[in-house]
Amino acid sequence: MPPRSEPEPESASERAYRRAEDILAMQRAARGGGSGSVLNWLTARTHARVLLVAPDGDRLGDGDRQGSDDRQGGGDEGVVLAHRAAGELRTRGLDSLVLDEGNQAVVIISLGGDDAPVLAAVASRPLPDGLSTLLADASSVLDLCWRTECAEQRWRRLELTEASNREAVLHLLMNGHVTTARQIADLLEPTLPDVMRFHVVESPPHLRDDVTRRCVGLAPGAWVVPCPVYHDHVLVLAPASLTTSASAPASTLASTLASTLAAALDDCLVGVSDCVPLRDTALGYEQAFRALVTARGRAGRWATFAHRPDPVLVIGPELRPWARDLLAPLRSHRARRPQDPDSAELAVTAASWLAFSAQAAALLKIHRNTVSARLQQVEGLLALDLDRLPDQALLSLALRAEAQLPAPPDDDAPPGPPAGLDALLTRPTVLEWARGLLAPLDEAGLRPTLDTWLRHDARLAPTAAELGLSTTAVRKRLGRVEHLLDRPVLRPPSDRFDLWLARRALRLADAPAPAADLRETRV
Repeated sequence: MPPRSEPEPESASERAYRRAEDILAMQRAARGGGSGSVLNWLTARTHARVLLVAPDGDRLGDGDRQGSDDRQGGGDEGVVLAHRAAGELRTRGLDSLVLDEGNQAVVIISLGGDDAPVLAAVASRPLPDGLSTLLADASSVLDLCWRTECAEQRWRRLELTEASNREAVLHLLMNGHVTTARQIADLLEPTLPDVMRFHVVESPPHLRDDVTRRCVGLAPGAWVVPCPVYHDHVLVLAPASLTTSASAPASTLASTLASTLAAALDDCLVGVSDCVPLRDTALGYEQAFRALVTARGRAGRWATFAHRPDPVLVIGPELRPWARDLLAPLRSHRARRPQDPDSAELAVTAASWLAFSAQAAALLKIHRNTVSARLQQVEGLLALDLDRLPDQALLSLALRAEAQLPAPPDDDAPPGPPAGLDALLTRPTVLEWARGLLAPLDEAGLRPTLDTWLRHDARLAPTAAELGLSTTAVRKRLGRVEHLLDRPVLRPPSDRFDLWLARRALRLADAPAPAADLRETRV
């Protein structure tokens, strides 16, 4: 048998050509997947264990183990050797180092700079020809990848910080702390408008980040915040001068920004509030949220808030003494310990829970158990059962009356106890409001469904059981109620409290004595 011939050594031109091909391949890997792709390519090319090690010893990257051979230094012992070599490289102030131990060897190359990581390749001895040159070429590619990825990480942290700050400003505005909100907002851009229209943009949840960025571009000068409660909503607080078409009659409530957003954002709905001062941000949000219900039935996919009588204003100033009497134990409450919630915190928690239900914890940035404990404290102070819709409606009405109706001077306060809510609900103006609100349901035959749902504290399962329907069927009927009344019913903040008040008023007018399921002692 003739002797086996040895492979001919590469010529200088062949080595240069292969080196250029390797550099181009690493650049393509970097463009396609950053440092991770480059490490994977190096592992497959050399069959060594290739690592990127941070100055503090943490492993920043590791090539795909499927491309390495544990027998060629890819085991855990090789990783320990690579970390020890990286520490020795920095201790000695070198740019590169080759360290042998047993049948393994590691090649270490610094990417440059005191805070830069090092590139390490662990393989069995003897090291493959050209490994050091290949790693040296890779170090420049990885250095650029690492710096780019660090910049992207810092940018993402800045984005998260700014989003948190904007969310904090929104939270302050929703709770009426305008001065504090302005102080924080002055550090960001744009400035908060004095008078604005609140826009709620509803989009598919997976598109919300993209919709948020596009809203910033489409609404220069507007304050854009991803909704902290609903993951499919983006909130846009736009200056009133930016939103209304100058050529459109005021009666049309035309909003150029809303139509622009709806036209530019596919599969999105836009609800728009009236022009409201900044101190009424919470009111603007409620109006814009309600306008979303109308937008679902519009071809243009946007709608402005349709004016409806507010029961607080329909009942009138006489409601304020009743609300003050109901809330007196809460307003006089003092926290026993510094860490306990005071009267204002309890009221804010109750109002947020009444508006957003289970999502209140996300809005307030507190644990749901904390929300539950505060609600139990409110129940004890006010002698209410907040598991029941009637008591929820009473507390909501009292808080709204306190916020919307001016407090009368002490000299103008009527003597004696305030009028009960039942007496106020049976006034002709209130009954007219209630009949007008529920009339569309009588014509569609949906009053029994709504009455049953309200009687069961707005719970679907017991409503479905009494009506002999599935919960899906009940939900569809309530969806028709939303469409007929042009009001949100199922998703908070809903108008279920107004519906309960209207039903209560009509039942009081039809029956000499209130029904047993209604709380006569509190109303």
